[in-house]
Amino acid sequence: MIVVMKKGASQEEIQHMVERVEQLGLKSHVIYGTERTVIAAIGDKRNGYRASLESGPGVDEVVPILAPYKMASSEVKAERSVVRAGSLEVGARRIGIIAGPCSVENESQIIKTAKAVRDAGATGLRGGAFKPRTSPYSFQGLKKQGLKLLAQARNETGLAVVTEVIATEDVGLVAEYADVLQIGARNMQNYRLLEAVGHSDRAVLLKRGPSATIEELLLAAEYVLDAGNPNVMLCERGVRTFENHTRFTLPLATVPYLHHKTHLPVIIDPSHGTGHAYLVPDMAKAAIAAGVDGLIVEVHPNPEEALSDGYQSLTFDQFREMMKICRRVAEAVDREITPHHDIR
Repeated sequence: MIVVMKKGASQEEIQHMVERVEQLGLKSHVIYGTERTVIAAIGDKRNGYRASLESGPGVDEVVPILAPYKMASSEVKAERSVVRAGSLEVGARRIGIIAGPCSVENESQIIKTAKAVRDAGATGLRGGAFKPRTSPYSFQGLKKQGLKLLAQARNETGLAVVTEVIATEDVGLVAEYADVLQIGARNMQNYRLLEAVGHSDRAVLLKRGPSATIEELLLAAEYVLDAGNPNVMLCERGVRTFENHTRFTLPLATVPYLHHKTHLPVIIDPSHGTGHAYLVPDMAKAAIAAGVDGLIVEVHPNPEEALSDGYQSLTFDQFREMMKICRRVAEAVDREITPHHDIR
């Protein structure tokens, strides 16, 4: 349930209700809005304490949360959340663009790519240092050396680093170098990993699993939120269906649906969602028209020589052209994309 405080409730009243919630054996989460503050009271016995909480000082009403995902639900917070990590901002009027290679391969590759995507208007740099691959014989990433190269690229461009963490024991290491911890599709329901990034002070980009429902995605986000990390971004990267003309099926209805169900910002991955570079710009445009808060796109200086996912990676020229068109679409729906060099 949520304890809705009256407009203008004092900090003392809010703190008193937090203590009251915890005295009842429930977990409390305080969410400050522009007009009101609410306290989420979470626990198996929450329904029996409604009357007790309603009588508290400064309380307006106590409302049960119907959704199984409590902290992620728009019932708890009607206002849209904004996640900020370095130069990256996702969830506000400006659409956040994250771009870069699937894998960090060497210094020249990642630095060139970082400068190219920054100049085109990206505010985040993606790049895999740890790569979970279907085959054990595929390129597994440069690991710590890849993290160092990402940090070097951030120092030279100002871009926020977004990279995947694949094991609980690596969260601390990756957090030393990254601004955003990505949870890949394969790990969406790795609950110990979700709790680990939930204890981190780094923002989290959570990708939907290829066979996961939206409710399962939101419950996965709940693990991160419940552990204390409010900075969660949801990423739709396509689901597995009977169709085989694309790598996955990219359902853009996810964007408005999630905006209705949750306050968390939504990102679309048109690269994994289609698996074909020539489809990426059109799906990026469509995602912006649907109201997406951010895009994550694979870009490589020479996709033909990429060690992973070259077939779905854009060249620098293709990315620049995509950004030009995406800006026009963003303006048409009253949004904007970072102008060239604006992050400096």
